[in-house]
Amino acid sequence: MNITFDQVFDRTIGHEGGYVNNPNDRGGETNWGVTIATARANGYIGSMREMTREQAKQIYFKAFWQRAKCDQYTGAISYQLFDAAVNHGIGNAIRMLQRAANVLDDGIVGPITLSAIKDMTLDDVLMLFLAERLEFFTRLQSFNSFGRGWARRVVGNLRYAAGDTP
Repeated sequence: MNITFDQVFDRTIGHEGGYVNNPNDRGGETNWGVTIATARANGYIGSMREMTREQAKQIYFKAFWQRAKCDQYTGAISYQLFDAAVNHGIGNAIRMLQRAANVLDDGIVGPITLSAIKDMTLDDVLMLFLAERLEFFTRLQSFNSFGRGWARRVVGNLRYAAGDTP
């Protein structure tokens, strides 16, 4: 199934909220799921509270979609990797995908990772990847504060995965 960046963005933004500045969130000031550090690193200099959805979308495309090279995967995998990159950082997301594919989790996608993914069924890649995400969440100190929301995010992504596979 082919999934466009617009669809991927709409799904992911559904997991993210509006403006937040929770002192318990290491990301600090955030809007549309974009942290202030990511916003500044991608050229946004305005008030985080005033960031528009379209500005956030442009940052998501540059900072996550392009940097994680999401377009090199089948649509179902590109969505799941993108959502994880937004949520966990690109390096963590790629290492999770590599562990799901049972290859060295060095954070660098090359021919070995791509070949391993291609040799697996799409369902296996998706389920193992989402299992890696859940396991990652449970190891975080902030799980007691944010774990319920993170688990709901993965539940939503399981539902997307079911609809994204032939």
